[in-house]
Amino acid sequence: MELETTGSLSAVRTPFWKLPRLRRWFSRVILHLGGFGQMLVDVLRAARSRWEGAEILRQMDSLGVQSISITNLTALFTGMVLALQTSYALAQFGGKLFVGRVVVLSLCRELGPTLTALMIAARVGAGITAELGTMAVTEQVDAMRALGASPIRKLVLPRVVAIVVMMPVLTLLADFLGIVGGLFIAIFEIKIGAGFYVSTVLQSLKHNDLLHGLCKTPFFGFEIAMIGCYNGLHAQGGADGVGRATTTAVVLASIFVLVSDFFLTKLFLILPLGIQ
Repeated sequence: MELETTGSLSAVRTPFWKLPRLRRWFSRVILHLGGFGQMLVDVLRAARSRWEGAEILRQMDSLGVQSISITNLTALFTGMVLALQTSYALAQFGGKLFVGRVVVLSLCRELGPTLTALMIAARVGAGITAELGTMAVTEQVDAMRALGASPIRKLVLPRVVAIVVMMPVLTLLADFLGIVGGLFIAIFEIKIGAGFYVSTVLQSLKHNDLLHGLCKTPFFGFEIAMIGCYNGLHAQGGADGVGRATTTAVVLASIFVLVSDFFLTKLFLILPLGIQ
């Protein structure tokens, strides 16, 4: 009885950092961080060599242009919901006339860039991971290395550049469609004239508001592309491994977008660049 009690007490007193499951988790995290850092260095090195211009344009069309529909649809209904909710919230204060101001500032500074990045993380991040993961498990990436070609320069760099370039464009379109969605609600639901809504939007929107949102988008695009490429190139275990890598990439990209959004907002608010 004493031996059992002593054994249980020793198990309870074991420091938490020595628990096998926790140690394995820390080991995996450190391993992934090291691999991600190495791929980041390789991408920066590949950026100094000749770029694959044709492949970058193809990826801009595949990852950017073909994502316009989902990002614009999301922004359109976000603007409509935002205008509708704002009108009901401000009605008791007689502030329905300020709906346009709330919609344009909310969309351009925060909702437009963030929601666009989340949609891109869901569509593009999953697509990149699935595509590169399939190439990895079918040994196409290894064959490329055997032929002397660099997977980083051929596969990763074009996708990173394409998303970083297209993210500000997609965000601008999303901001515009969100404002148009608010205009529909202002006309047909709140009964505000279109001219008054547009004039309120133009008076409220400053170039700093656009910069505040657009300056975040290259960071969002870089995170999404790098996470998708890393998880795709390191997928293992056939179709099941590709599925797990795709799920992990979408979750991590979404989390990184939201976390970096907070820190970028804090940074832009304190920088002496007029982005306030």
